[in-house]
Amino acid sequence: MRRRSREDTAVTFDFAPMVDVVLLLLIFFLLTSNLAARQNSLPLDLPRASSTVQETPDLPLVSVTQGGKVFLNGKATTLTKLGAQLRPLIASSGGLVGLRADERGSYGAVVQVMDIIKKAGGERLALGTRGR
Repeated sequence: MRRRSREDTAVTFDFAPMVDVVLLLLIFFLLTSNLAARQNSLPLDLPRASSTVQETPDLPLVSVTQGGKVFLNGKATTLTKLGAQLRPLIASSGGLVGLRADERGSYGAVVQVMDIIKKAGGERLALGTRGR
């Protein structure tokens, strides 16, 4: 009988558990980064209020920055396109639209946005503020 030497046996490494751990970490970081980005994606300095209400996730949200740039649900848009983009969203939300505007922004830009929201079918506005 012949004895096996150490050189005859090959050393193998099982990569399956390591791949499982890497995929779980990847899924965890993708989910948490998506939730963190959704909370406050625009750098707005909202006015303070003594009482606040939690945001509704299915509510169309229009934001106006200090420079007058307009965003719909976190995506940049223009005043001319805003009305057409809002119509289907307003129909699904029952006429309620969220409006967030920077405290130091242009009052005229906010009034223009409010007028566009009303023309698109928005009946009620939920104004965004920050708590104390």
